[in-house]
Amino acid sequence: MEEIGPEDTPLSLAAQEGIEITGIKTPVKTVASPPSTSVLKQAIAAEIEPLVQIQPVEPLQVGRPTDAASPGERIPTPQATFHFPAGFKWGVAAAAHQVEGNNTGNDWWAWEQQEGHIKERHKSGLACNWWENTETDFSHAAALGVNALRLSVEWSRVEPRPGEFDDSALERYSHMLQELRARNIEPLVTLHHFTNPRWLADQGGWENPETVALFARFTRRVVERLGQHCDMWCTINEPNVYGYMGYLEGDFPPGQSDFKTAMRVIRHLLLGHAAAYKEIHAIQPNARVGLAHNVRILDPANPRSPLDRRVARLADRAYNQAPLTALTTGRWMLPLGFGLAWKLRRTLDWIGLNYYTRDLVAFDSAQRQTLFSRRLHADDAELLDGGYGEFYPHGMFRSIQHLARLNLPIYITENGLPDDDDDQRPRYLLTHLHQMWRAIQLCYPVMGYYHWTLTDNFEWAEGWTLRFGLIALDAETQTRTPRPSAALYANVIQANAITPQIIDAYAPKLRAELLPA
Repeated sequence: MEEIGPEDTPLSLAAQEGIEITGIKTPVKTVASPPSTSVLKQAIAAEIEPLVQIQPVEPLQVGRPTDAASPGERIPTPQATFHFPAGFKWGVAAAAHQVEGNNTGNDWWAWEQQEGHIKERHKSGLACNWWENTETDFSHAAALGVNALRLSVEWSRVEPRPGEFDDSALERYSHMLQELRARNIEPLVTLHHFTNPRWLADQGGWENPETVALFARFTRRVVERLGQHCDMWCTINEPNVYGYMGYLEGDFPPGQSDFKTAMRVIRHLLLGHAAAYKEIHAIQPNARVGLAHNVRILDPANPRSPLDRRVARLADRAYNQAPLTALTTGRWMLPLGFGLAWKLRRTLDWIGLNYYTRDLVAFDSAQRQTLFSRRLHADDAELLDGGYGEFYPHGMFRSIQHLARLNLPIYITENGLPDDDDDQRPRYLLTHLHQMWRAIQLCYPVMGYYHWTLTDNFEWAEGWTLRFGLIALDAETQTRTPRPSAALYANVIQANAITPQIIDAYAPKLRAELLPA
């Protein structure tokens, strides 16, 4: 069924979890031909050069206990190397509005012009200038050694007015994909990454059920034009984040704060995914089509508190579980709705995991819009720049476990942190890759990893205050400066492994954690 029933309110959902709320009597109001890859690598080797030359690990010499020279003499312990599967996808990820520059036709551009929406009054502006000069960063990516890159198509460029498609924009995207292929980098194209054409926003955006058909039409035109250069597609990026940030938290356009509207928008996004999936396979029967799902670990602030446990479980169900349940079972799960959603069944060839951090969840009867919960961090937690979240590598393993129940190939479509000084990123990168390696050893089907991101970019409501790039960017001069973590990632890719040499070079304090005696 399309609409959430009257029983599917935050109050009723809390009641289902056994949470009794008192003191609430009134409802909350809605408020030129490319050069070869080898030439490219030679040309920019001076810009990004691995700081550690990877040496092959010598074969382990296994001796008998009696081989010790004398009783009590310690036999050297071979150093561990964490190998990844042959053919593993190593990539970086980006989104059109954050990197292209001068995307003036979408709702985010309009949102930036209004006072109070973006930190420090920042604007995307030229961003990373990909629209004019994508090739520079593609060459940087090639120098890192990546074999995959995730990017998105900006709907407002392709369809600037309803039903009118800009062939020159499609040609530019076609050229981008050819540039990637020339560098032996496989593109993963996202069709919707948070932005909408202004004309679509004026019609209600994803609140309007007619947007599903309009998105299918846009998808059809894009795949018809770009399909010869790409066969791996991500329909929609993070439907849960889009719904929560734009319609519950109010930090994304259109800046609303209404629980039922947020759930309706997420439902329409999932239906849009299903419609796009069918359009893509009608054109490309062998295409690989998926969706990027954000998983945020939500643990009870006090594990001994029944109320904290219940609201944490409720928040996890609403944010992490409900969208995936609909896509796999063809049934809406509360609080998204109830009833059948057969159009969604079997519309995933793979699933993307976007993992960054975790929150602790505490019961708060005053927080009706967030299902009577508030988010916090442990007093002793190591936090990321800008209060972005907790440094919690084990969440990568737990998130992969969460998605493995879908029995689909898993791609880590985003993982990273804001770190201007690059003092946390080496540890963050190595510990999260190690958790991913652990999951692979247990036969969880992780097929690739796309680091967020290659260069610093415009970070939505945070503006330019959060720096996620392996490469630092001065947005005014467009000067790029590789951070040490860029070389770290290049070395991991080159070795297709985390080696003791890499750990010692970039994060020696991790030796005791990752390489215990």
